[in-house]
Amino acid sequence: MEPHSDINNQYPLVSIAICIYNGEKYLEEQLDSLVGQTYPNIEIVAVDDGSKDGSREILRRYQAKYPIFRIFENDVNLGYVKNFEKAISLCEGEFIALCDQDDTWHPEKISKQVAAIGNHKLIYHDSAFMDEQGKLLKKKMSDIINLYRGSEPEIFFFYNCVSGHSCLFRRELREEFLPFNPDHFHDQWIAYVAVNLGTIDCIPETLVNYRQHTATSTDILNKRKKIKKNYHENRDIKKLKKDLQWIRQCATFKKNRNPDFLNRLLALFEERLDTFFSFEYARLIRDHYDNLFFIPKYKRSTKSGYIYRQIWGLRAKLIWARSFARSDEE
Repeated sequence: MEPHSDINNQYPLVSIAICIYNGEKYLEEQLDSLVGQTYPNIEIVAVDDGSKDGSREILRRYQAKYPIFRIFENDVNLGYVKNFEKAISLCEGEFIALCDQDDTWHPEKISKQVAAIGNHKLIYHDSAFMDEQGKLLKKKMSDIINLYRGSEPEIFFFYNCVSGHSCLFRRELREEFLPFNPDHFHDQWIAYVAVNLGTIDCIPETLVNYRQHTATSTDILNKRKKIKKNYHENRDIKKLKKDLQWIRQCATFKKNRNPDFLNRLLALFEERLDTFFSFEYARLIRDHYDNLFFIPKYKRSTKSGYIYRQIWGLRAKLIWARSFARSDEE
């Protein structure tokens, strides 16, 4: 199938950007699901990030069989996020879809996304979890998080519901979100940029089987074991610092839809990290709670309980964490 043949001119070209690193264990299964797409005009842009296993040989074999493949091999390892940046920059399609090396796609995935994207900047879908052996786990993404559709950037300040493997977006969006910051997940950044510039939509169907194992870059089902030592201190304080870095990243985007709110949130968040109490921050969270915490389906406490905890600044949390650590040692 030639991606630019006359017979397919009525269908916009869709580029599937897949990044590979030592992925031979599941790669053929995933590639079979890509070449099995019912959408008739695709190119598969595969970028190998210096694999030491048989991944490159697998890719070359598929390229020899299917001319829709374009294969690129990095001489230097770029890392997960920057490798996706390279793959996306090489895509030539009107639409771009992101792909991981260890999932499997349903045959109708691209067809349904192109048909449903309409005037939206980005469209994504629900996903079904499967284990390392490919057995479905009878749980889907929408069972554990709410999937958002709309144009409110605040949704993505603390959480993300748009997984890279599920999204398809317009190529022109690429000029707005590249380059990626390797300190942050690229899919959350793409979603954040999209909702600032337009709307995103969601197809309520599981169109990808999303493999869960200890080597995945995200660990949504907690397959990796938590380190117990100083766990309470790490969980709260590291999350605060991580959230601050992400909000600062959001503030770098020059076309924010609601810059006044974002700047106030950032200022109060920074203030909170240097104080014992943060009443203004807690009030801001209270007033915008439904948007800021829309994505988590199962929350650790009630709304009032969570807002109360936001009153405490980082200095108070550090004192509490150290006291907790000392009591554990006694």
